[in-house]
Amino acid sequence: MNKAITDLRRVFIVTACLLFAGNASATAAGASAEQGTEAGAASEEQPVAKQGSTADHSKFKELEKTFATGPEVTKACLECHTEAAKQVHKTKHWTWEYLNPVTEQKLGKKNVINNFCTSISTNQTFCSACHVGYGWSDDSFDFTSEANVDCLVCHDTTGEYKKIPGLSGHPNYERMEWPPHSGKFREPVDLKEIAQNVGKTSRATCGACHFYGGGGNAVKHGDLDNSLANPLRYLDIHMDSKGLNFSCGKCHLSDSHEVSGSRYAPTAADDKGVLMRGKTDGRNPTTCVACHGNSPHEGNNFVTAKLNAHTDKIACQTCHIPEFARGNVSTKMTWDWSTAGKLDEQGHPIKQMASDGQVSYDSKKGHFTFDRYVIPEYVWFNGNIKYTLFGEKVTEDKVKINDFQGSADDPNSRIWPVKVFRGKQPYDVGNETLAVFHTAGKDDAAYWGNFDWDKALKVGMQSQGINYSGDMKFVETEMSWPITHMVAPKDDALSCQQCHKENGRLAAITDIYMPGRNNTPLIDMLGWTIALLTLIGVLVHGGIRYIMSKRG
Repeated sequence: MNKAITDLRRVFIVTACLLFAGNASATAAGASAEQGTEAGAASEEQPVAKQGSTADHSKFKELEKTFATGPEVTKACLECHTEAAKQVHKTKHWTWEYLNPVTEQKLGKKNVINNFCTSISTNQTFCSACHVGYGWSDDSFDFTSEANVDCLVCHDTTGEYKKIPGLSGHPNYERMEWPPHSGKFREPVDLKEIAQNVGKTSRATCGACHFYGGGGNAVKHGDLDNSLANPLRYLDIHMDSKGLNFSCGKCHLSDSHEVSGSRYAPTAADDKGVLMRGKTDGRNPTTCVACHGNSPHEGNNFVTAKLNAHTDKIACQTCHIPEFARGNVSTKMTWDWSTAGKLDEQGHPIKQMASDGQVSYDSKKGHFTFDRYVIPEYVWFNGNIKYTLFGEKVTEDKVKINDFQGSADDPNSRIWPVKVFRGKQPYDVGNETLAVFHTAGKDDAAYWGNFDWDKALKVGMQSQGINYSGDMKFVETEMSWPITHMVAPKDDALSCQQCHKENGRLAAITDIYMPGRNNTPLIDMLGWTIALLTLIGVLVHGGIRYIMSKRG
């Protein structure tokens, strides 16, 4: 009986959605500007808007000389842009540090551990390829030097400026083989040519680091990969290269080189309405509400009203990013360090490829799995993220490296989509802490050179002021990342029934009642009884009126 009632209720819910959907406008307030075509459809090439700069850097005398190094270029830049380096020094892109004002945890790349390459500690020579500076190879790096600021990494417009891992944040100034042992060579970067062609930041310059975080394309973020350098409409409605063509800076507005938005303390709930561009009221301009407002769905009907009513519990991304990794590359989902170190019969490292062309095994790193069109996992999130930091005691078999805070009764919480990255990584049994280890370098302790865990762990743990106990094992870990890019066109947003059903998308979300997912037999029976009595009453009333009309 209960099953029948539940099935009937679903029919009514779905029918109601379908009846009203034809009149609904489920798009956000600004979506009327949508342009472009779906993937595979024919369209005319649209010209890219010019940046409209008032300066032609090729005419600057300061840039007409040959530069031997990046810092020499920076010194030339600072002759005009006198305050730029000082501004960069105050940013997270430079310090790689962030103090969370709520949790009071000291975060940033310098301080957190992850389940990718695990830590930048002792590995700065490689990791600093994505730093906005030159020369960071160890703890002696001078963070006060203005000449060490890398202007070109963000402002290159040629596409030829590349910072290669292992060069401490420098590009290659000489011809070199890259990747190592590949037989391929990269010519030295032409610093003069690049300096004379600087401009605004772009998806390409931001993506040079953010697309490749975690050690490769689409490794870390499921919603950021090089597909977004030139995406079509189906992949991201805002960045569609033939449509709105948003750069990263369109949403991530910057002030004095400080870029808005933070993965360490995202704005989970924004109810302040549309933010006028240019206002400085301390708000985060990257939220959906900042552009689309508190009632983003246009129209005056039942469905629109219900959709707008959802915004007090559900993040916009939950419905409008139905899957991530929808581009031309799959995202890494698991990383198992416990299998690293296997060699072939000649004692050489091994690489194995999966059917999709991704590396499934690397002696340096272990086994990986990848996936495309991934349905996110969903969590209550209020903007606070608690991290497991260096040296913290962890004894459980499955460690949450970061934990999204929030609950159903928290007014600042929303249901958010996340990528959960699962790994297996070293654990110092004696110290009861996740282990830091030395991966890259030409020294004898680097794991990627000697495949000796004890040596790598000893150096890594000492960098944190902890003596390695000599006893290690591998533990399972989880790390979550909010999904906020790859916003689909409105027609591809989630439908009602994808959530409002048993075992739907939000099956794991607790402490709320969802029609179609939850049922209370007594209330269901009462409701259907009332509906049945109402129907009987209508039929009886109609029958009486019919009989009376026949009698005259």
